[in-house]
Amino acid sequence: MTATNKSFVDSSVDVGDIELRVPAEARYLPIIRSLAATIAMREDYDLDFVADLKLAVEEACSMLVGAAWPGTELRCRFRVGKNTIGLQASALSTVDALLDTTSFGWRVLTTLADTASTRVEQVPGGYRVLIELTKRGRDRGEV
Repeated sequence: MTATNKSFVDSSVDVGDIELRVPAEARYLPIIRSLAATIAMREDYDLDFVADLKLAVEEACSMLVGAAWPGTELRCRFRVGKNTIGLQASALSTVDALLDTTSFGWRVLTTLADTASTRVEQVPGGYRVLIELTKRGRDRGEV
């Protein structure tokens, strides 16, 4: 597990973003799930929101681990907004193909998240497969 390299400046990263990079292996999924829960609890979301976010994040990352090149990393960038938590997760792959959006896993993901999408970008030496999702909570000022 590595932290973001401070010498690398990514202008697309918001100051409030939280990024975690881990090897693209299933054994690191509990760490990512735990971070998602911690972020949601820190933002004072209810337990149902926290549980749904954890499951959605785990499902998205599981799909990416399955598509990833062995020995590469899984990047997870969380963005906290007003009444939302978003995730952009990505992994390197040798295959220029979208994830199966007709699978049971994708159906679970889209049921738990308010928005979900996947795309593939060409990068030097391969492809980056991305999943983006957003989970909206009720206005925390409401009763």
